[in-house]
Parts: sequence; C-alpha cells; structure tokens
Amino acid sequence: MITAGGYGIELSFSNYADSFLIPVNPDTIEIKESGDGKSYTVAGLGEINVIKAPKLTEISFSGIFPAHRYPFVIVKEDERLEPQHYLEKIRQWRERKRPIRFHAVSSTYVIDMPMSIERFEWKEEAGSPGDIQYELSLKKYTFYAAKKVTIVPKADSTGTSSEQEDSVQLQSDDPPRPDEREIPDTYALRKGEGLWSAAQRVWGDGSRYPEIQEYNGIPDADLRRLPIGLVLKIPGGEADA
Repeated sequence: MITAGGYGIELSFSNYADSFLIPVNPDTIEIKESGDGKSYTVAGLGEINVIKAPKLTEISFSGIFPAHRYPFVIVKEDERLEPQHYLEKIRQWRERKRPIRFHAVSSTYVIDMPMSIERFEWKEEAGSPGDIQYELSLKKYTFYAAKKVTIVPKADSTGTSSEQEDSVQLQSDDPPRPDEREIPDTYALRKGEGLWSAAQRVWGDGSRYPEIQEYNGIPDADLRRLPIGLVLKIPGGEADA
C-alpha cells in the first residue's frame, strides 16, 4: 500500500483481496483523455462540431520487474516479488475478465479508478539477467447492468386502464452498482487486522465478522489475540460455490 506522502503505483484486484506496489516507478505515465465529438457540414454555417460524452481514460506506462535489489527499487525487500510472480498476477487478473484498480499518487495528482487490462507485453533482455521489462496499457472501466423495465398502464378518467398505446408509461429501476469484489476462499490477516477488518476487506461489511468467527470456530476469548498471517476460511468463497 502506498504510504502517506509517498509516490508510487499500486495495482489491486477484487477490492484489494490481491494487490502489489509497482517496484520501480516508471519514468513516464501517459494519460489519454479525449472527446468523441462529431463534425458535420451545415449549409450556410459550414463545419460544426457536436460535443458528445468523453471517451474512456487510457493509461499506459512501462518499467521493469527487478530480479535484484537495486538502489531505485522503492518497495521493501521483504515485499518485493520475483519477476515471474508479477507476470503471473497480471495474467491471472486478466483471465478473470474483471476490472483491476489503478491507484497512483504523486506530488501533483492522485488517480484511483477501476480499469481493464488492454495490453500487457514483456521481455527479458541480455545484460540484465532475470529482470523483466514490461509495457502495460489500461482503460477506464465503467460498471454497468441491465435495467429492469416495468410497463404501467395509465388509468383514464373513469379509473380503468387505457388500452391506447400512448397511455403506457415505462418505469425503470436503476440497478445497484455492480460489485468488483470476488469472494476468496481464504484471507490472511495483516498487521493490525482482526475479524472485522477481514469481513470489511472480503465483503465490504465489517459487521459480518461473526460469520467468519463461527465458520472458523474461533472463541470470543481469542478475538483480540489473533496472530498476523492467520489464514481464515471464508464462507461463501469460490470453493463453496
């Protein structure tokens, strides 16, 4: 996780159930924000431009996943993954066909948005054994869902439903925002976390921690002395599906 006042890029999946900090800050981050306007030629006016909704934001950057501890590596040594582990995580996230979260912090801006992995290329070059050079392109992801439409006959002055076509009204219910969270089979406690934190991470609702407590058979007397790294089984995870 990016510390307060820090600079870096964090990629996460399924509401931070899995995440990592980019170990070497890229030299540049390219951010593309463009419109989707259309031009038309109108008699007497010439060319006009019709402004439409902007296109989805695109972000791309490149860097290395280091195999060694270099001076420019920003993550702690015990948090640095082997290069192939970074590759495996990105591949796995992409294969899930769900958005990741891009979180970037600098001295001038903060970007935090769900995004899809559009392109991921990597290579290993001679002269830097073990290091992986990569290029990553992301596109902003907008959550969407089908709307439920109900046909409501419009009553006439006598109180009866009219059969005329122009008397039909449509009502639509906006669906809740789709959850980008996938329920994991297990969750390992981090420093300073308890069952409430685990439930908040997994379900987005810390008040559901008694479900994890009961599922793992944890007595009340042990709730305040759970060890760091304790692996909790999560009810309703993929293994239960």
